[in-house]
Amino acid sequence: MNELYAIGDVARRTGLSVSAVRYYADAGVVAPTVSTPAGHRLYDVSAIARLELVRTLRELDAGLEDVRRVLGGEATLSELAATHLALLEQQEARLRSRRAVLSAIVRQDSTAEQVTLMHRLVGMSDEERDRLIDEFWTEVSTGWEPPERMLEWWRAARPELPDHPTAAQLEAWIELAELVSDAGTRSAVRHELHEICTTGAGPLMTASPMLDALEAAQPIGQAVMDAAREGVAPDSARARDIADRWIGWLTGIFATPDSPGMPDTPEFRIQAADHMLAGAEWDRTPPDPESPYDRYMALVTAVNGTPPEQYPFEWLAAALRASVPDHPLKLNPT
Repeated sequence: MNELYAIGDVARRTGLSVSAVRYYADAGVVAPTVSTPAGHRLYDVSAIARLELVRTLRELDAGLEDVRRVLGGEATLSELAATHLALLEQQEARLRSRRAVLSAIVRQDSTAEQVTLMHRLVGMSDEERDRLIDEFWTEVSTGWEPPERMLEWWRAARPELPDHPTAAQLEAWIELAELVSDAGTRSAVRHELHEICTTGAGPLMTASPMLDALEAAQPIGQAVMDAAREGVAPDSARARDIADRWIGWLTGIFATPDSPGMPDTPEFRIQAADHMLAGAEWDRTPPDPESPYDRYMALVTAVNGTPPEQYPFEWLAAALRASVPDHPLKLNPT
């Protein structure tokens, strides 16, 4: 512990150059333990350890003044690390933003004006992003009267860029921001949703009684998802209770003051199970590339980085079938 080392040995032990060791001594960061009458600098193991710490901190981009403060006891390593971690996170965020813009430029062969726009989009605040999405839905719903609750559901599906987005999330946000800013896209989404709500089964599905029924089904739907996620057996008592609740809701949809609704029969349950399997197939259908609304939803999912949980249609179908044991249609489905 009391041995002294010449500057060449110190350089080899610390991985610093001889000139760097001299520089840190002259700068008052780590002084030699002693200097010989001939002017040779000698260092003990404590000084060598301090030089190794200096090298580590400098490799982490700590400034010389910060290093001097740590060695002098004016700042702790934890405080210095916290400061530099914050700076590093800012640098990472800037690099991710630049990568997203550059990737978009390569993909789109963008003009200078588009590059400027993309850079602005990446730098938007949360409030600016929310305002852009709100303006989009305000224009989409202008000129017709979509059901208020439908509009609330559409507005609720919105991008929420995390504090530390990946480059892929930033790229998705750039595309989404450009999409919702485009007048042609806004018009196309307005036309698409208007057609969905006003043609075919649209008026029935978006009427207040049906929307009330869909909201009433949410607790049952959540019970289905929870049971499937937990691996509950479709032929268990819990699954039977969920199947009964589901059928009770389904038959009640068509009830009127003069009619109790659809009868709860084994055949009806098996038919409902078949519809659930058809729903599973539909749920696996890729988004329509021609649908601007589908593209909007896909980009929102990409920005948020949390794909929506797939509904367990197959589990519910199995639970419905298990609720009618030994029925001919269950054993030999057509």
